[in-house]
Amino acid sequence: MKNVESTITKLNQLHKMGISLSIDDFGTGYSSLNYLKLFPIDNLKIDRSFVFNITSDSTDAAIAASVILLAHSMNLKVTAEGVETNEQLEMLRRQGCDHVQGFLFSRPIAAEKFTPFFASRLK
Repeated sequence: MKNVESTITKLNQLHKMGISLSIDDFGTGYSSLNYLKLFPIDNLKIDRSFVFNITSDSTDAAIAASVILLAHSMNLKVTAEGVETNEQLEMLRRQGCDHVQGFLFSRPIAAEKFTPFFASRLK
């Protein structure tokens, strides 16, 4: 991020190759609204800090809903990080979140265990 012009060039090259790009932990740290204009991204990832209390904190719920609305208005997909409960999942579904990830579905697993794990879920 120290050389934004170089970063934009590299991201555009990746995007032209068909690689989908996401802004991780959107709304925290170095993620900026300005990057939505500058970078050729496909997906915003809502930081887990907004998902954790989404069912009990109206501010977190409003932030998540706003990110989803903003992303969709820009033809971007949205992934919510840190989904741990069915209540969080249902609220995000109602808000129109495209994808979710978190311990509700699985703890992190080693690469060599992923294929058997995934195959067992398809049965």
